[in-house]
Amino acid sequence: MARENPKPADEARVVVIGAGPVGCVLALELARHGVPSTVVDRLPQASRHPKMDYVSARSMELLRRLGLGEELRSLGVPANHPFTFLWMDKFADGPLSTWTYDSPAVLAARMAAVNDGSMPREPYLRVIGSRLEEVCRSRCRQHPLIEFLEDRVLTGFTEDAAGVTAELAPASGDGTTEQIRGRFLVGCDGAGSTVRRLLDIGLDDLGPRAMHQDVYFRSTDPALRSHGPFFLAIAARGLTLVSRDGDQTWTGTYPLLSPEDADRDPVEVVRERLGLELKIDEVLTTARWEGRLTVADSYRKGSVFLAGDAAHQFFPTGGHGANTGLGDAIDLGWKLAAALHGWGGPTLLDSYEAERRPTALFNREMCFNLFEVWRRFPVLHAVGADREQLAGFLDQERYQTSNLGIHFGVRYAGSPVLPPADGPAAPWDWARITPAVRPGLRLPSLRLADGAEVFDLLGPGFTLLDSSGSHAGKPLAQEAERLGLPLLRLPVADAAARRLWGRDLVLVRPDQHVAWLGDSSPADCGRLLRLVAGNAN
Repeated sequence: MARENPKPADEARVVVIGAGPVGCVLALELARHGVPSTVVDRLPQASRHPKMDYVSARSMELLRRLGLGEELRSLGVPANHPFTFLWMDKFADGPLSTWTYDSPAVLAARMAAVNDGSMPREPYLRVIGSRLEEVCRSRCRQHPLIEFLEDRVLTGFTEDAAGVTAELAPASGDGTTEQIRGRFLVGCDGAGSTVRRLLDIGLDDLGPRAMHQDVYFRSTDPALRSHGPFFLAIAARGLTLVSRDGDQTWTGTYPLLSPEDADRDPVEVVRERLGLELKIDEVLTTARWEGRLTVADSYRKGSVFLAGDAAHQFFPTGGHGANTGLGDAIDLGWKLAAALHGWGGPTLLDSYEAERRPTALFNREMCFNLFEVWRRFPVLHAVGADREQLAGFLDQERYQTSNLGIHFGVRYAGSPVLPPADGPAAPWDWARITPAVRPGLRLPSLRLADGAEVFDLLGPGFTLLDSSGSHAGKPLAQEAERLGLPLLRLPVADAAARRLWGRDLVLVRPDQHVAWLGDSSPADCGRLLRLVAGNAN
């Protein structure tokens, strides 16, 4: 596991196709580990269309590691804005059912009051997706390790033993083609991924596909505030109205149920399905997109990988799409960096698919669960269910909004770079974080007696949390240094932390997931470190 000799610049680089949030976060994660990248995108700027707007608390923990949290919160929906779903027949008639969840401000207050590992380090954030993309692109442009190429499309690539050569052409169609070189190439180029097509990787579809129309608009019509502030209003005639900034910008989204729907003025469809003669001040953008539940059959071929929507596509319900993609970017980023720095072995790169594809399959089922409520509500309305029946149906499903367990309960137990866990499996709960310290689980967030947050103390590489009060972790740290594996040994003199962790030593990966735990360094420290670094064979 000794470090390799320095490589030429192009062969120590990662080529990232796509500058959406996933591609940019991947580049920033690589840069955090000192790895250069080239980010290629067809657009000269972030899309004006808002796309996603929910960044889960778990994603915010990961973005905090990259120094993005504070800036994003300054651009997001105010922290006290309620996370409310209004289910209604006609907007003017008021909601049939109201689903509520804690606002970020309320969640932050709970976080301050509770310190048992059951709360996130960061509250969730609602921010317009184009603003998230703008921040990420700006950070990439400013970083000295990131080359940002705009107005380029990928037309092909070739792979050899030393890396990948990508062929690029101007997106505008004017100008000459060019080649760029990298050790690895990652397709973060969305649902219609060129990289996935060139790799000839198929998709595993589940359930229905449906074309949708978005209308992104500005409206100061006071009628929209007649039922108080809200996040989503779901109309029984087949429309979802999203409050984008908590103020004046909105998106109306509806399925195209017939060819006639596709030909109609989308503003008129929004008014009709909302049941409100809505005054729209300005239409900002419109867009069509295909909703589907699909996961790529493979996340990798050779030195080329898929991440984000190139690897999986979900309906917006549940907020799983972009958040699953951000998790992909962090997982893949530190592993590619490890390979390029010479301490990460071949199994570490294999573990990307082994960890992230099952996560996507699980999240797809969770997404489908909520999507079925969205699908059945207008169907029940159309077949004549009365208000009381609709309200009763919806009230049974209100648990769906409280889904911390889904976003925080990711498990990598089957990963080839983790040892088996001792003892019984940790419990899982839909609605809450169940704090447990096991290989493959996220380390519970904890505030130490001196006020320091454990997550803020973790190093960029592996961190060995040592609460032994002696030198129990020293042999493991010494072996990591000998092998060239980046490891910070962090003594922690905190009784509450020791009780939560259950062991004196906890080895934490760069992505905040637990790699190993014990009361003393293992008899063969090298064997453990070779396993977690992907060099066991």
